[in-house]
Amino acid sequence: MRITRIERIVVDAGHTPTAGRHMRRGLADWALSELCKVTTDTGLVGWGETLPHYTWGVVTDAGVERAMGANPAELLWDDSLGAGLQQALFDVVGKALGVPVHRLMGSAVRARCPLAWWCYDMPPHDWASEAQRGIEAGYTAFKLKARPWFDIVEQVEAVSDATPAHAKLDLDFNGLLVDAGHAKPLLTTLAGNPKVAIFETPIPQTDIGGNRSLRAAVPRPIAMHFDSPPFLTAVREGVCDGFVVGAGAAACLHQGAQAAAANMPLWLQLVGTGITTAFAMHLGAVLPAARWPAISCLNTYAYDLLTEPLSVEHGYVPVPQAPGLGVTVDEDLIHRLRRPDASPLELPRTIYTVRWADGRTADYVDRDVYEPDFLAGNQPVFERGVTLTTTEDDGSVAFDQRYRSIEAVGCLVGSS
Repeated sequence: MRITRIERIVVDAGHTPTAGRHMRRGLADWALSELCKVTTDTGLVGWGETLPHYTWGVVTDAGVERAMGANPAELLWDDSLGAGLQQALFDVVGKALGVPVHRLMGSAVRARCPLAWWCYDMPPHDWASEAQRGIEAGYTAFKLKARPWFDIVEQVEAVSDATPAHAKLDLDFNGLLVDAGHAKPLLTTLAGNPKVAIFETPIPQTDIGGNRSLRAAVPRPIAMHFDSPPFLTAVREGVCDGFVVGAGAAACLHQGAQAAAANMPLWLQLVGTGITTAFAMHLGAVLPAARWPAISCLNTYAYDLLTEPLSVEHGYVPVPQAPGLGVTVDEDLIHRLRRPDASPLELPRTIYTVRWADGRTADYVDRDVYEPDFLAGNQPVFERGVTLTTTEDDGSVAFDQRYRSIEAVGCLVGSS
C-alpha cells in the first residue's frame, strides 16, 4: 500500500453560541480545522485533523512531500509529520488491516474513556448554563478556565448549584494565582466544595518550591503539564499528583508509560472536533494512566464533522471498534464549511474592561496584554466581586478615540 494523494482541507467548524461568544476574546481561531485526507493506491482513505492555531504539531509541505509515495504503516510513529497527517495514517492503516486504531497502539486496558466538558472563562451564569448542557449531553466532569477577572468562588458556586451531586469540576488556573501565598487560601476555600476535584497549574510550573508546598497544603490533586519541570524532577520533588499530556502518538505513549511507572494519572489534551476526539479515545484505551477525563473541547464546536456523533454516556465515550478511527467523516458538510485557508478570523475591535468590587477598573484592547499583566502580578489576584465585560466597535468616533487611548498605554486604569 502506497500513498498516492494527500489533501489538506481547511474548514470553519464554528463554535456553539455561548462558547463562541466568550472564545471571541482570544480563541475564536480554534474553530478553524485543517483536515488531512490521505488516499492510497488501494483506494482506502484516511482522515485526520490539525487545529492550525492550537496544536502540538502542524502539517507542513515538507512532511506531505516526505509521505507521498510511502507505505503509511512505516510512518505511523513519526510525530514530526504533524497531528492531522499522523491521525490520517493511523486511520488508513487500521482500515487496511481491519482493526481499530487502538489495536495499532497497544493492548486495550479500557473499552470506555472519560471525557470532560470544557469551558472558557465566563460569568457565573454562563458557566452554570454550560454545565447544565453538559449534564444533559451525558458529561459528568467539567474542565473550567479559572481567571482573575471573574469571581471564581461565585463561578464554582453557580456550577455546583446547577449540577447533580456526582458532577466533578477541574479548575485550570494556567499559573494565574501567581504564587503559593495567593494560591493556598483560595484553593483551600474552593476545596471545601466536594465537587471540586482537581486544580491544574495554580501557579507557574517552574516554581518548584511553591508547587511542592501547595501540594502538601491543599486537599485536592494538582495537575501539571508533562515535562515542565522535567518529569523526574516533578516526581522527585513531589510538585504534582498527575499530568496533562498532549503530543504526537509516539510521545503520548512514551509519556503515558512514564506516568504509569510512577503510578500517576494523566489526562490527554488533544483539541479538535469529533475526528481528534476519536483519536484521543484510541490513545486513552491503551494508556493505563489515562484515568482523568480527557480534554478535546468537542462540546465547543458547532459541527463535529462526523456523520454520527460520538456518544457520551455517564461521562465516558465508548472507544470506537470499527476499523481505523471508527468514525465516518461528513464530506458533504466539509464541502459546505470549506475555507480557502487558515488565516485568522476577522473580528471587530474590542475593549475589555475589568471591574473590581471597589469600583476600580482596568481597560485593555488585547487578551495578549491583559493576561500577561495579571500573570505578572500587576493586578489583584482573584478578588471577590471582580468581573470582565466587553465592548465591540460600534463604528462611532467615541469608540475609536477610547480604543486608541487604551492601545497607546496598554492598560488604562480608572474607576466607575
